[in-house]
Amino acid sequence: MNHLSLVIKREYLTKVRNKAFIIMTILSPIIFIALFALVGYLSSLNSSKERTVAILDQSGQISGLFESNDNITFNYLDAGISLEKAKQDVETREDYGLLYVGDYEDVSDIANSIKFYSEDSPSLTLISSLESKLEKKLTDLKLQQEGVDIEKLRASETKIDIAQESFLGEKSSKIDNVVKLAFGGFAGYLLFMFIIIYGNMIMRSVIEEKTSRIIEIIISSVKPIQLLMGKIIGTSLAGITQFAIWVILGGGLMLIVTAIFGISMGEMQMEQQEMMQQALEQPEGQMAMQTVMNAIYNLPLTNLFVAFLLFFIGGYLLYSSLYAAIGAAVDNETDTQQFLMPILIPLILAVYVGVFTVIEDPHGTVSTVFSFIPFTSPVVMLMRIPFGVPIWQQLVSLLLLVGTFIFTVWFAAKIYRVGILMYGKKASYKELFKWLKY
Repeated sequence: MNHLSLVIKREYLTKVRNKAFIIMTILSPIIFIALFALVGYLSSLNSSKERTVAILDQSGQISGLFESNDNITFNYLDAGISLEKAKQDVETREDYGLLYVGDYEDVSDIANSIKFYSEDSPSLTLISSLESKLEKKLTDLKLQQEGVDIEKLRASETKIDIAQESFLGEKSSKIDNVVKLAFGGFAGYLLFMFIIIYGNMIMRSVIEEKTSRIIEIIISSVKPIQLLMGKIIGTSLAGITQFAIWVILGGGLMLIVTAIFGISMGEMQMEQQEMMQQALEQPEGQMAMQTVMNAIYNLPLTNLFVAFLLFFIGGYLLYSSLYAAIGAAVDNETDTQQFLMPILIPLILAVYVGVFTVIEDPHGTVSTVFSFIPFTSPVVMLMRIPFGVPIWQQLVSLLLLVGTFIFTVWFAAKIYRVGILMYGKKASYKELFKWLKY
C-alpha cells in the first residue's frame, strides 16, 4: 500500500501544529513590522526636526543660492560682520550650523575658504547637498571669469544614450538590463534562502525522529523512499504555508501600523524624496520612469512565472533530498557540519556566478554552462531567463535537473535506509559509500 500521502499529511500537520512553528509564524512578521515601524517613526522625528543654517557670504557670490524648505531654513547674515561674531551669534541662537564663504575674488580661493561650523557632526546628506550646489555655482563663476559663455556651453552639451536593438528588431536599453537583473536576482535569492531555511528544517526533523527512536516504528510499515519523499513534500508545504501567512499578516500589519501611527515609509528620507520628486518633474526623469515601465512590460512575464515555479520546485527538491540524507547519517546537529559544506558550495557558487557573470554576459560560456549544471541551474537559469533564453535550453536544463533529482533521491534513500537505524557511530564519507552497497 502506498503510504506517501499519509506521510505527507503527518509531516505537514506535525510542523504546522508545532508550538515553535506557530509562535515564529505569528511573531516573525510582528517583530519585523515593529522594528520597521520604530525605524520609520524615529526617522520621521528626525526628518521633521527643523534646522536653521546660517550663511556668512563675504564673497557676495552665492547670495540666494540656497532656498529654505520645510526642514531647513537658510538665514543669510550681514556680510559685514566678522566670522567670530557670526559663530557666537549662531551658537547663542542654537542654530544647526554656520556656512562660511571667504572674501576672495578668485573662484579657487573662494572654494578653498568654504567651511561649515557646527556644535556636533553635521548631516552627511546636508553637507553633500551644500557641496553639490556650491560646486555648480562656483564652476559657472569660474567659466565666466575665463570668458566662457555659459548658455552656449550648456547648449553645446550633447547627451548620448545608445539605443540597443537586436538583429530581429527587438529594442532594449541599459535600464532593461537593470530591471532584468533585479527580477532574476530576486528569484535566485529567494530560492537560495528557501533551500537554506527549510532544508535545515527537514534535516532537523529527521535527526529528531532518529534520536527519539520513533523512526524505528514508522519504518516497519513505510518504505524509506516514501518516508523520505513524504518528509520533503510535507515540510515544503508547511514552509509555503508559513511564507503565505507571513505575506498576508505582514501586509495587513503594515497597513494597520501606517494608518494608526501615521508613519509613511516614504517620509523616512525626506531630502531623498524631494530629490526624487524634482527628478520626476524634469523631462529626463519622466522619460527614465517611462523607460523603467516599458522594461517591466517587455519582460517575458509568463515565461518567468512558469520557469520560476519549475526551477524553484526542482531545485528545492534536489537539495532537500540531500539535507534529509545528511539528517539520517548523523545523530546530532553538530555532526552535520562536515556534510553541509559540499551542499552549500554549489549554492554559493551559483549566486556569485549569477551576480558577477550573468549581468555582464548572460549568454556567455560561463553563464550558459552553469545554467545547465543541475546544482547551480535553479539559480543561474532563473537569472538568465529575463535576458531571453531559448526554450530548448530551458527544457534541457529542466530535464537535467529532474534527472539529477531522481538520482539524488535514490542516492539519499540508500543512505536514509541504513542511516536512520544507525546509532552511536559517527558517519564518514567512506561509511556513506559503504551504505550505498547495502
